[in-house]
Amino acid sequence: MNTVKNKTIMIIAGEPSGDVHGAHLVNAIKKKNPDLTFFGIGGDSLKAAGVKIVVHADKLSVMGFTEVFIKIPLILNCLKIAKQTLVNKKPDLLILIDFPDFNLRMAAFAKKQGVKVLYYISPQVWAWRSGRVKKIAKIVDHLAVILPFEKKYYKSHDIAVTYVGHPLMDNYLCKEKNNSPKNCGNKNIVGLFPGSRKSEIETLLPIMLNTCIIIAKNIGKTEFLLSVAPSADKGMMLAAVRPYKGMIDIKLISEKADKVLNRSTLCIAVSGTVTLEAAILETPMIIIYKCSTINYFLGKILANIKHIGLANIIADKTIVPELIQKDATPKKIAKEACRLLSDQKALNKTAADLLKVRIALGEPGASDKTANIAISLIKKTDKI
Repeated sequence: MNTVKNKTIMIIAGEPSGDVHGAHLVNAIKKKNPDLTFFGIGGDSLKAAGVKIVVHADKLSVMGFTEVFIKIPLILNCLKIAKQTLVNKKPDLLILIDFPDFNLRMAAFAKKQGVKVLYYISPQVWAWRSGRVKKIAKIVDHLAVILPFEKKYYKSHDIAVTYVGHPLMDNYLCKEKNNSPKNCGNKNIVGLFPGSRKSEIETLLPIMLNTCIIIAKNIGKTEFLLSVAPSADKGMMLAAVRPYKGMIDIKLISEKADKVLNRSTLCIAVSGTVTLEAAILETPMIIIYKCSTINYFLGKILANIKHIGLANIIADKTIVPELIQKDATPKKIAKEACRLLSDQKALNKTAADLLKVRIALGEPGASDKTANIAISLIKKTDKI
């Protein structure tokens, strides 16, 4: 592939996972075209990849309808800065990563300015607010999608789309598949993933800790590994765990999520990216989530799907339990955990089902494939 020179790319990733995936994409593009210049909105990962950050993603990372409402003035100001930056610098390509409420507005603005738009990790319009797909068809030049069923969905709406595979698969290129559920001698190991946002940790960590007490009483020797996400408040988590130290065997782990997942017989995880990591590593899990009542009911009204866990969505059936809202109680979570931990066949069956999900995600190489699309779009710009 011939290189393109003296070109600029604006990239926007408003969330931690998008920041990481965006950094991998930037590095993949640079390997093919080292002369390209990058600027935009992102976090520390994109900055480390050489992107000039005009707005740090920390200002934009929000969750739920109520949190978005509170931060509207700040988000609008960031949107204004992003638009002005695009006008001033007139990039040859705008790459958008997830973060749909913000990024779809930027896509529409870029279209009016004559800037081509590549959307990587597309909005999940198949899951909720499906009316947005008509807007996407008008304002996005190409979609690089990461879930196996998305290509067919977007093609049916006459949108240029390429299935590139899930970027998480790149992280596990050299990892061996798990052949059986893990344990440490005669002791079960349960991984705990309460999320990274303060609101998630405040709501879900106490539920998880009380769940651990019930599991320890019913199962016996069990070690609990509490995963501390890089952007999480470790001090807050330590304070939450302290009263439980004498009742359960629990350790805080600040390493990457896969380190905990690889050691765990079972994990209890907040709905999100970590559940897909668990699927890739074939670690049985219980997915939980709880949010404000208004966020929950608005989500229910707008949603078009039966499941919230990506493993279940990809499998199109329930292969791991989901305990949401009023069902996300220590008693109900512990009941599912004890059922699985007491039944080796059930654990094996779950691991086997998760292997099928892993296979469905395709081969590694999402960043490289998306980089090729980006360069192709820039070349097309040259001909206009």
